Amino acid sequence: MDAATSELKPAQSTPASSSSVRALPLPTAQELRQRLPLGPALEARIAASREAIRAIVEGEDDRLLVVTGPCSIHDPVAALEYAERLAALNEALGDRLLLVMRVYVEKPRTTVGWKGLAYDPHLDGSDDMAAGLAMARRLMRDIAELGLPVATELLQPMAASYFDDLLSWVAIGARTTESQIHRELASGLAAAVGFKNGTQGNVDVAIAAMQSAAHSHRHFGVTEDGGPAMIETPGNSATHLVLRGGRDGPNHDAGSVAASRRAMSQAGLEARIMVDCSHANSHKDHRRQTEVLYDVLKQRLAGDRSLIGVMLESHLFEGKQALNPAALRYGVSITDACLGWETTEQLLIRVAAGLGQESEERRPQQS
Repeated sequence: MDAATSELKPAQSTPASSSSVRALPLPTAQELRQRLPLGPALEARIAASREAIRAIVEGEDDRLLVVTGPCSIHDPVAALEYAERLAALNEALGDRLLLVMRVYVEKPRTTVGWKGLAYDPHLDGSDDMAAGLAMARRLMRDIAELGLPVATELLQPMAASYFDDLLSWVAIGARTTESQIHRELASGLAAAVGFKNGTQGNVDVAIAAMQSAAHSHRHFGVTEDGGPAMIETPGNSATHLVLRGGRDGPNHDAGSVAASRRAMSQAGLEARIMVDCSHANSHKDHRRQTEVLYDVLKQRLAGDRSLIGVMLESHLFEGKQALNPAALRYGVSITDACLGWETTEQLLIRVAAGLGQESEERRPQQS
């Protein structure tokens, strides 16, 4: 445990009431930011990453946005190794792709289960959230310092301020896209935000979320030093739809994408669509992410400029494993199964080559 983490151990618990509920104080976001600060150079780099992503979302840059990385982060060492590889690949493919790393430290659970690095960093049910927040912030900072944009899903709004200054792209998940609280949160973020379609597969809730997030809001919140506050947000226009399939099956095909474009146009929104190659789009089979990615590439090569990005679940090694702290395999997911690094690298090289060939074909020929 590093020095910053050890200083952030929770204080002794104090009774919240006469019931069995306990309140264990955590450091404020301001305290954690002071202990793990960003220097001016890193702040400038993150601002540049946000602008690059915004340009893709708004159609000013025709590169494909690729959000890729582990389903969830449980081992910062393996995550940083993945980031180093991805940063090198980003340098090599940066003329056609903008690679952004998934650094997901919160996991939504249908019932119960491991909630992510920010909640239970020791993987043992001790729920040392003070250490988890510090570990998450340090990892995101280390990855951003590699020159790699950082992405995460914001699940608990109270946790967002501990690391939102490090984020270049944010997901709002299928279960929370309909939440007014998350729409208000998105309206105040400096990063671009992708809203996923609902778990049933309908895009209407995500379209409504985009409309809501574009407006300013006043809502309940806390200041960086932990005090209650009315938060006033400016609105966030850098939002887009993320198609992840639904209970009726995938929605990455050309017909589903066209239907989403029409729905967005009818709502007065520019058609900005990312395809999540996992979840229902891959029938929850991590290997079928390859099929989905190639289908998106085919649609792009056919001229569909509404498709601005893709998302992949990928780790150092393929598959997933049970959460057994005594016998964990390095670089293998403990939540959803992932593609391995070698497959991911080959896929992205092929996609970049395809997009590069398309660009050459469109370029005016010299006489």
